[in-house]
Amino acid sequence: MINAWSYKQEYKILRKQILKTIDKSLKSGEIFFGNELKKFEKNFTSANKLKFGLAVGSGTDAIYIALMALGVGIDDEVITVSNTAIPTVSAIKSCGAKVKFVDVGTDYLIDPNKIERYISKKTKVIIPVHLYGHACDMDKICRIAKKNKLKVIEDCAQAQGAMYKNKFVGSFGDIGCFSFYPTKILGSYGDGGFASTNSLSLLNKMRRIRFYGIEKKDKKNKFLNKYYANEHGVNSRISELQTSILNLKLPKVKSYIFKRKKLAKKYNDELKNTSLKLPYEKKNYKHVFHLYVVFHPKRNFIVKQLQKKNINVSINYPFPIHKMKAYKGSVCSDCDCLPFTEKYSNGIFSLPLYPDFKNRDLLKVTSSLKKILLDMK
Repeated sequence: MINAWSYKQEYKILRKQILKTIDKSLKSGEIFFGNELKKFEKNFTSANKLKFGLAVGSGTDAIYIALMALGVGIDDEVITVSNTAIPTVSAIKSCGAKVKFVDVGTDYLIDPNKIERYISKKTKVIIPVHLYGHACDMDKICRIAKKNKLKVIEDCAQAQGAMYKNKFVGSFGDIGCFSFYPTKILGSYGDGGFASTNSLSLLNKMRRIRFYGIEKKDKKNKFLNKYYANEHGVNSRISELQTSILNLKLPKVKSYIFKRKKLAKKYNDELKNTSLKLPYEKKNYKHVFHLYVVFHPKRNFIVKQLQKKNINVSINYPFPIHKMKAYKGSVCSDCDCLPFTEKYSNGIFSLPLYPDFKNRDLLKVTSSLKKILLDMK
């Protein structure tokens, strides 16, 4: 059986180091906000050429805390895409804000040329999603935001290490949000997230929000180091256990990305003459291939045929957010303003790709896929 993703081979290779790291973490006597967290926040910020940053409980929390820090609330509007994971929109709705969906381009990313038509007096933030490992056009997006006095939160959950014009994602907007869910470029063995910013005041605010609004470093405040909330906050702690594992894996990220790109090139070489729409890396961008996403109008038939050959693929995402019951109210009842989003949702699927994916398994996937496509003619 070939699966779309697995951590077993990675764990087999790193098992001794992981167990040693876990044991050391548990023996430290620190469960939260200890030395492993401080070390990880410093190292992750440095590795991604970010100015400031803090680790939180999940990628969803990172977006939610970012929105709270920027003062987004009831009746405010946030612009993003419907072709994304649910957490992007869930965080917006959790703040009480309304979602404005913009269609995507042929690269599956937000179309900057369509953003301004959705801006109103209530709009406060634009959230571009760096999907599948490829960065959005941040020059255009930031120009639009500046012109309209809006804030930008980058959803970098699927694109750690991706670059636009030699600059890492997460460093363009007011806040960048990352995820350490196990499947990600840098994955933990549980949930985890990160929020980056170039603003010290935003960093301090997000730190307060991360832990119930409690502030621990302010000599002017007599309530310092006491169980006292200075503002409304949430519980979004990441454990020392998870950060110790992330510290172990962080130096390996460059090799992970190298392996992903090598596998993606092999896929491209094997499938270039088929009827599939293949992913590509645009000029001035660095794609990290969190996912290898292809498109075909007969996706469902192809996926079923692959399953018969014991090859599992993923569909990211079969339903655009605006088509889900929970979020249908975000668009008009007969919405026809997201044609590319709807088209791609009916035909995209992801082939197996992760750093320890074997070349022989990749060739089995491509040979099976080519045969299925050939038989369909």
